[in-house]
Formats: sequence, C-alpha cells, structure tokens
Amino acid sequence: MTAAASGAHSGLHSDKAGAALDRLIEAGSALWAQAVQLVMTQPVLGWALVCAGLLIFGNLIRYRLPMLGGLLRFLGNLGLIVALIVALLGVVDLRRFGITAALPGSIARYLPKGEEPQVVEGKVTRVPLADDGHFWVRAAIDGVPRRFLVDTGATLTTISPQTAQEAGLRIARDGPKVELRTANGNATGRIVVIRELKIGNAVARNIEAVVAPGLGETNVLGMNFLTRLKGWRVEGRVMVLEPHHPAKTDPSQAGTDEVG
Repeated sequence: MTAAASGAHSGLHSDKAGAALDRLIEAGSALWAQAVQLVMTQPVLGWALVCAGLLIFGNLIRYRLPMLGGLLRFLGNLGLIVALIVALLGVVDLRRFGITAALPGSIARYLPKGEEPQVVEGKVTRVPLADDGHFWVRAAIDGVPRRFLVDTGATLTTISPQTAQEAGLRIARDGPKVELRTANGNATGRIVVIRELKIGNAVARNIEAVVAPGLGETNVLGMNFLTRLKGWRVEGRVMVLEPHHPAKTDPSQAGTDEVG
C-alpha cells in the first residue's frame, strides 16, 4: 500500500470516527435536554436528586470531615424521606382510609380530592381518575346520558341492552354479530350504529357499537371513539380528550362521522 493510499484510508477511518462521535454527542445532548426538562416539570424528582447528591457527597467526605459528612448524610436521608412522602401523597388518596380529618388543614389541602367532575377546558375535555382506579366519562348517546368506562384495550365501544333500548337504537336481528367472552360465559353481541355519541366537547357521529348482553349495566368506551380524536393522553390522574373540532354545548351539526 502506497503512502497516499494509506493516508486516504486513515482519513476515511478518521471521518467515520468523527461522524460517530458527532452522533454520540448529539444523542447525549438530546438525552440531557430531556432529563433537564423532566426535572423541571417534576419538582419532587429534582428534590430527590439533590438529596441523593447530598447523601453521596456526605459519604465521600465522612472520613476527612466526619461532622460535615454526617450532617450532609442526615439531610440527604431526611430529604429523600420527605420526597417519598410527597410522592405517595400524589398517588394514594388518603381519603379512602378516613384519616385526613386528623391532618392539619395546611397539609390536607394538598392531598388528592378524590373523584372530581369531568370538565371542558378550552379545546379539551378533562376526565379525572375515579376512586376505583379507572377513567369514567359522562356521555350522551343520541341525547340519552350514560356513564362509560374507558378501556383502551377494547377495539369497539360496547353498550348494555338497556342503554341501547333507552337510546332508541335499532338492533337488526339479521345484523352483524360479535362473539363475546364475559364473566358469565360466552355471549353474542349485535353491532348497532350510534347516530351521535358526545363526551364533553367531542362528538362522534355514525359510530359503531356492540350491544353486549351479560355485561350488566356497564358501558365501555373503546378505541373506535378515541382514534377519531385529534389526540388523547393521560396527565397524572387526568385523561385529556382533544377533538379535531370542539363542539359547542348543544351542537347542531350532522352528516359527518368525524369527531366534533
């Protein structure tokens, strides 16, 4: 191999190494930015990281500066305990256990308030997490109010026979069938078309649902509604539903199968 060829070969390897290093630096920068953003939006996490740093630093200097090291370790442990308590207060609803009456008002006011009402805020509908750990929405099927359990694992929306009857839905005997597995065994459901299913400011028209016997009075909101939305997400203990075109309180639009 000539000197020129050897130099070109080395330059090629150098370029590849430089490109790989650039990609690594870029990925590290993006990861660092995401970590900083996470800490900024999660103050409890930031507090826990600071306390963990105090604990580590205290362990490093405890032999050279025993008093200072011990103090830092104490503060670090205490801070981590406080962070853990605050995190638990944000997850566990202590009102279920009936012990909030014994807490000072300055502490109790920061605890979760249990199930709050579903509300429309701006262009989205916000649904709080219920005490049973599920999201329940208040909906209207062709104007008939009903409560639905949100199930992101369900492909189709499911309603009880009583709900279908009270909403005036026509169930054709020769219509499409769906085989269902319920707690009471196998059952055959019938597919119907709901003219209007409204949840907050989101309205879906001409949406299919399964009339399912054997589910009691439970109605289930499936993905065939959620996928029509512009987007949906869970923020802590709240599910946020965002339609493409938010509907008014009493929409009069018709003739479309899109969400409001």
